[in-house]
Amino acid sequence: MSQNENFTTTQSARNHRSNTCCFCWCCCCSCSWKDEDDRRRKISHDVKLETIPNCEPSATPTAEEVRSWAQSFDKLMKTPSGRNVFREFLRTEYSEENMLFWLACEDLKNEANKSAIEEKARMIYEDFISILSPKEVSLDSRVRDVINKKMAEPSTQTFDDAQLQIYTLMHRDSYPRFLNSSIYKSLFQRSSSTSSES
Repeated sequence: MSQNENFTTTQSARNHRSNTCCFCWCCCCSCSWKDEDDRRRKISHDVKLETIPNCEPSATPTAEEVRSWAQSFDKLMKTPSGRNVFREFLRTEYSEENMLFWLACEDLKNEANKSAIEEKARMIYEDFISILSPKEVSLDSRVRDVINKKMAEPSTQTFDDAQLQIYTLMHRDSYPRFLNSSIYKSLFQRSSSTSSES
């Protein structure tokens, strides 16, 4: 190897190393997430989630409604205002995709047109089930396998198992924290003081 070739190889290695993370010097660095495309995708995802308005139109909840949300998760999820407040809380925990997925499944269940069902199912799959999605929900492998099989002929029930699993996850994991959150407590206080003034 000539001295010129040796210098070029060394220079190339130095340049490559400067692009790796501070813990890694080799070319097999796991810092591929820093690629420009991935950065753009993450920025795009963050902007989309931040600019989504409330999922559903809803009136300001009554004091009675707000109190009922502490009684059961089902009562919270049955009202549009409850879902919107809970979604606001989930956003603070970076798990808003769980509510978005659940709502998309509810929307799919109300669809009657076969081609619309197929299109909505495909969009739900791409947005929430695909491992490439930035909004991927956490599902076990059994449920994923069931969905993959059902996607051959999508129906309004394609995501039923997954929807139940996410509902259960929100109920057991996020709901207790929601009840202790400043979002719920301040809403409870505001609605209580408004009802006592009436």
